[in-house]
Parts: sequence; C-alpha cells; structure tokens
Amino acid sequence: QVQLVESGGGSVESGGSLRLSCVASLRTRGNYCIGWFRQGPGKEREGVAVVYANGSPSYADSVKGRFTISRDNDKNTLYLQMNALSPEDTAMYYCAADLSAPPGTCAWYSEHYSGTGGALGAWGQGTLVVVFS
Repeated sequence: QVQLVESGGGSVESGGSLRLSCVASLRTRGNYCIGWFRQGPGKEREGVAVVYANGSPSYADSVKGRFTISRDNDKNTLYLQMNALSPEDTAMYYCAADLSAPPGTCAWYSEHYSGTGGALGAWGQGTLVVVFS
C-alpha cells in the first residue's frame, strides 16, 4: 500500500512563502501521476500541481507563476514551493497519486479535477495552510 506523508503547512502572512513536502513510500520518479491537491473552506477539492514521470509539470491557472512542484528522487520526496501566497490559497493541501494514469493524462488533474473522477488511489493525510492578510 502506498503511503504519502505531507508536512510543511502553517500560517503565513499574505505575500509570504511556504514549502510543502510529501514523503512517498514509492519512487517519486515512476510511471504514474503524482501531485498536490487542495480543499479550501466551503470549496471542492482541486488539483494544484501535478507531474508524470519525466514529464513537464502541470499547474492550475490560479497558481501558475507562483507555485512550483519539484522532486528529490533520492529522498522519494515531492515538494510544492508556494510564493506570493494570498488568503485564497488557504486550504488543506494533500499529496496524491494515480498509479494507473497513462502518459498524457496527468494534466487533467490540474485542469479539471474537482473532487470526483480520475483514479487517485493514494492520498496523504494533508497539511493545513492558512494565509492571513
């Protein structure tokens, strides 16, 4: 069973930065889709940033230019660097993986995912990010 453990959340002032980490019990550079998702108060869960194997990452429009997803494959760790945070980024952030995603489909999660659909079979427990103004 895949295990994903997130950390790095916290409270930060608007305009600030945070880096989230997700330690995975599988190789982060594998032929599957893995990424970051979030669910804000009263909102649907959404994809934030995802990446497939050696492919280019895909970002939700709301975070493009501010968030960066990266991996340290030696540590099996996925990161999300978040800059220029705003109160709208307040949410529980999750690391999740779709181990059956074929190539070319990963971007769907950052572009269209809203809590249903797909095959995200592995989820972390989440880490809370609160941005105050």
